[in-house]
Amino acid sequence: MSQLIVRAGEFTFQARFEEQLAPKTVAVFRKAMPFESQAIHVRWSGEGVWMPLGDLDFGVSYENHTSYPAPGQIILYPGGISETEILLAYGGVHFASKMGQLAGNHFITLTSGLENLTAFGKAVLWKGAQKIRFEEV
Repeated sequence: MSQLIVRAGEFTFQARFEEQLAPKTVAVFRKAMPFESQAIHVRWSGEGVWMPLGDLDFGVSYENHTSYPAPGQIILYPGGISETEILLAYGGVHFASKMGQLAGNHFITLTSGLENLTAFGKAVLWKGAQKIRFEEV
């Protein structure tokens, strides 16, 4: 099982790839690592942060997809109705865009540092965009 470090704002989380449940998504994301972006607060989905990726095409379709990621779950929306994006839930999320409900591939789960997850989400909400970096260890 691969271990990841997710550095988000001032916080560090350990995580794992969901290799059994989303092997194609994990494989293409792994090729993009280390992956760096900016996390901004979601607009329609609830308590989550997202990384808008525009027309970036990871070349995957749906696998292990959900509209309701649990806190600490990270999903990749491969694009289509809305732009490509990665979303990290820190509380209750119903994944959506201005076009309506969406589903994304749950491919990473945070495994430690969860006590800081809400603080990270609130920092993004009240202080604005925060740097985020995914790296394999």
